[in-house]
Amino acid sequence: MCAAIVLVPVTATGASIALPDISASLHTSLASAQWVVNAFFLTFASFMAISGSLADLAGRRLMFATGIAVFCAAMLVAAYAPVIGVLILARVIAGIGAAAVVTGGSALLAHAYAGRGRSRAFALFGTAIGLGLAFGPLIAGVLVTALGSWRAFFLVAAVILVPVLLVTPLLPASRERHRAGLDLPGAITLTLSLSAFVFGVIEGPSLGWRHPLVICALVAAAALMAAFVIVERRGTHPMIDVSLFAEPRFLAICVIPILLAFGFVAPLLALPAYFMGGGRHRCANGRPAAGAADRSDAGRTGGGRRHRAPGLSQRVLLVATMVLTAVGAAWSTLTIHAGAYAGELAGPLLLIGTGFGVSLAVLDGAAVSAVSPARAGMAAGVFNTMRLGGEAVAIAVLGSLLAGVTQARLTGSLGADRASAVTARLLQGDMSGTLAAGGEPAAQLRVIASNAYTDALHTGMWTIAATAALGAAIVAVLVRKRPVSTGNDGEVKEMALAGTAAG
Repeated sequence: MCAAIVLVPVTATGASIALPDISASLHTSLASAQWVVNAFFLTFASFMAISGSLADLAGRRLMFATGIAVFCAAMLVAAYAPVIGVLILARVIAGIGAAAVVTGGSALLAHAYAGRGRSRAFALFGTAIGLGLAFGPLIAGVLVTALGSWRAFFLVAAVILVPVLLVTPLLPASRERHRAGLDLPGAITLTLSLSAFVFGVIEGPSLGWRHPLVICALVAAAALMAAFVIVERRGTHPMIDVSLFAEPRFLAICVIPILLAFGFVAPLLALPAYFMGGGRHRCANGRPAAGAADRSDAGRTGGGRRHRAPGLSQRVLLVATMVLTAVGAAWSTLTIHAGAYAGELAGPLLLIGTGFGVSLAVLDGAAVSAVSPARAGMAAGVFNTMRLGGEAVAIAVLGSLLAGVTQARLTGSLGADRASAVTARLLQGDMSGTLAAGGEPAAQLRVIASNAYTDALHTGMWTIAATAALGAAIVAVLVRKRPVSTGNDGEVKEMALAGTAAG
C-alpha cells in the first residue's frame, strides 16, 4: 500500500518541474501548461469524499485496485499525449484514480489493523505520503534531465505500479454490507461544490479575483455546499455525517492539514522554481541546489513520523507542529537570498519538515479512528478532502501572493507590460525566458528579477509564519481532553483521536 501511496504525491508535485518543457514541446503557453498540475489537484481533492463512500459500499480492496488501474492508464495516456488538451484530460482522470487509491488504502488499513498496530501502519502510510510530496520535484527533475523528456516522467509513473496492482488480490477484502446505498444527491452536490471551489481558487490568481468566471465559481461552490449540508442532515444514510464537525477535536483534525499545507506543500512547489530561476543557490561545492529544500524537508518528514515521544500528549504534539512551522518559516526569511548556500537553508527547512512529519504521525490514523469501522472510508474521504482541498488552496494563494508582489516590485523598473511577462517566466523557474522577455541587459535584469522574486518569497514566508502561529493557538483551544463514548458493544471508544502516543 505504501508503494502505491508514495507515487501519488510524487506525480502531484513533480509535474510542476516539467511545465516549461511541456509548454515548449506541445507549443502552448505556460498558463495552459499549468493546468497539467491544476487539473490533477482539482479532481484529486473533489473526488475524495465520493471515492471514500464508494470504498465502504463496493469494497475497499476493489476501490484501491481500481484506483491504481485508472491512475496507471491515465499516466500512460499522458506520456503519449499529442496535444495539451489530451494531457490535461489524462491528468483529470489520474486525479480521480489517485483519490480512489488514497481513500481505499486508508480504509483498508483501518480494517486490517487495530490499536498500536494501526498507529504504526498509519505512521508508515503517512511517511510514504510525506516522502512522495518532498521528493516529487527532485524525482521529476532527475527523470526529465536524465531521460531528456517530460514524457519519461509520466511513463515511469504509468508502469511502476503494475507490480502493486498484480498483488492486490492478496489484500484482505472488506466492505460495509448494511448500508442503504450510495448517497447520490450528497455525492453530486459535494463533488460539484468542491470542483467549483478549487477551480475558482486556481483561476483567481491568473484571471483576477474579480473576474466573473471566478466569482461565479466561488458563489456556485458556496450554494452547492449549503445544498449538500441540507441533503446530508435530512438523509437517512448520509455520505458524510456533518455533525462530526461539531466535535472540536475532529474539527482540529481537519483544520491542521489545511494550515500545514501553507507551510509545507505550497513552499515545496514554489522553492524549486526560485532556486532554478532567481535564487542562484549553491551547494558547498558550488553546484546548483535546486533539490536542497526537498531533501531537507523529506529527511524530517519521514523520520519525524516514526519516532514519537511516548510521554507527549497529542495536544502538545499538534501544537508543536504549528510552532515548528511558524519558526521555520520566519527563520527562512533570513536564509533565502541570492547566492545563499544550501547549508544556510537546511535549518529552517528541517524545522518545517519536522513539524509536517510529526503532525501526520498523529493525524492519519486519528481520522479513521474518529468514526466506527463501518464508516472508515467516509472518514478517510473527509480527512483527505480537507487535506487535498487545503493544498490546492494553499498553492493557489501562495502563487497569487508571489506573482502579485514580484510583479509590483518589477513594475517600477520595467513597466507594467514587461513586468507581467517577466513575472510569468520567473515564477516557472525559466530564467532564460525571463531575460528574453525583459528587454533589459541580461546582467542588470537578472539582479532586478532575482531581488523582486526574493522579496516576494520573504513576504510569502512571513505570511506562512503568521498563519501557523495563529493555527497553533486555534489547535490549542480545539484539542482539549479527549471525550469518550460507549459504543454498542460496551467498549469505550474514542470519538476523535485514537490513543495518546503510539510511536
